[in-house]
Amino acid sequence: MRKNLVKGWRPILVLLLLFVIWEMVVKLTGVPDWLLPPPSKIFTEAIAGWHDFYPDVFSTVKISLYGFVVGASIGLAVAILFHLVPVLRDSFYPLLILSQNVPIIVLAPLLVIWFGFGLLPKMIVITLVCFFPITVAALDGFSQTPSELKHYMRMAGASKTQLFWKLELPSSMPSIFSGFKVSATYSVMGAVISEWLGAKQGIGVFMTFASSSFRTDRVFVAIFTIMFLSLFFFFFIVFMERRVVCWQPKGDEKK
Repeated sequence: MRKNLVKGWRPILVLLLLFVIWEMVVKLTGVPDWLLPPPSKIFTEAIAGWHDFYPDVFSTVKISLYGFVVGASIGLAVAILFHLVPVLRDSFYPLLILSQNVPIIVLAPLLVIWFGFGLLPKMIVITLVCFFPITVAALDGFSQTPSELKHYMRMAGASKTQLFWKLELPSSMPSIFSGFKVSATYSVMGAVISEWLGAKQGIGVFMTFASSSFRTDRVFVAIFTIMFLSLFFFFFIVFMERRVVCWQPKGDEKK
């Protein structure tokens, strides 16, 4: 516990040092605030403008959670289907990889043309961002199930369904949670991108208005908020992993 606390303070100290250097460089060089505001001005703006900003934060958090749940469900379902039906995996997995080579920011205008400015195109954007890491991580987890355990269960008369639910799925949970961690952080980014499609509220809308009016301090407030939300989602998944994958050795227990 003490080691974890010490390690946890190290990145915080580095971050504080970077803020101090940033503040000093901006003040000494006389860079105008509209070009690069100092951290003190950014934090002051975050506190002073929170009452106007929090509805946008709440809107982004809400759509991020919805998109993550949908994307995670689809990604896990696709991984299970590909694993249980190898013909589908051989046929569609290459296409799945190719689909990730299309930039979401390019695809977004097409979604607006096809589905309008409602919730659906935004959910599609976040789902596309979230489901792929989970699908890949889950498939890797399924394939890394210890072969000796699979052989033992087959010798005991286990069916393919029993083999999956009682062995392959539980043993792949660490890999699945790794995919959840990546997708949880991506969900915030996907939500912000989706809000550029024409939302009425959200961090993406806040950033658009701030950049168009040269309020660089507000742009940095939005950026730091996105980073905080991504970290919060990431550590929440870590917390859930420790509760669900309770049989995994931690820290020194692995040595």
